[in-house]
Amino acid sequence: MNQNQDEDIRFFSERGFSQKIGFGKKPAVVVIDFNLAFTNPDLPLGAAVNSEIEATNRILNVSRDLNIPVFFTTVSYTEPNLEDAGIWRLKMKGLDTLRAGSPGIEIDPALNRQPNEAVIVKKYASAFFGTDLFSRLVSRQVDTLIITGITTSGCVRSTAVDAVQYGFRPIVVQEAVGDRAKSAHEQSLFDLNAKYADVIPVVTVLNYLHQLQVSQ
Repeated sequence: MNQNQDEDIRFFSERGFSQKIGFGKKPAVVVIDFNLAFTNPDLPLGAAVNSEIEATNRILNVSRDLNIPVFFTTVSYTEPNLEDAGIWRLKMKGLDTLRAGSPGIEIDPALNRQPNEAVIVKKYASAFFGTDLFSRLVSRQVDTLIITGITTSGCVRSTAVDAVQYGFRPIVVQEAVGDRAKSAHEQSLFDLNAKYADVIPVVTVLNYLHQLQVSQ
């Protein structure tokens, strides 16, 4: 941590930012865009996220044992010229790797997705925008969203911001989210923790899940 980061932390703390939202009683896990177009670093949208997937698997293993709802997201476009990506298609050529039916939209097998774990197909950054995720969470009386995935500065951030706006408690798992650029990742974690979510170490999240098991 450099001097500027120390000063930022002090400034935000003095202004009352970075308060804790805390965990609720009914969590769900949302795994953001760990599909092959994003987890293969050789592809235009990809990044090296092996450790982030490993941390996510630690959470998934416990969540499955406790029957906690798990949702995966992917991005998929069906229109020939990516018209269903709207204006966004003008920004990134890599969206071409997210065509429906292509390997890039498939969830990375390293996550071992189970048949009962839904895949939310989206067109844009947030897992809420244009999807039925909100109604799925409400129908299960979920109050806490444990968020992992990629990218911290993009789809993870957008999902966390929307989650708090919809009244959920966003928990961003520090070691289980990743980005293509370290600077974007670190700044996004700082900003999310300051204003929109709790950025929590994976060990703390696992302890919370184990406490739920004890209370059941």
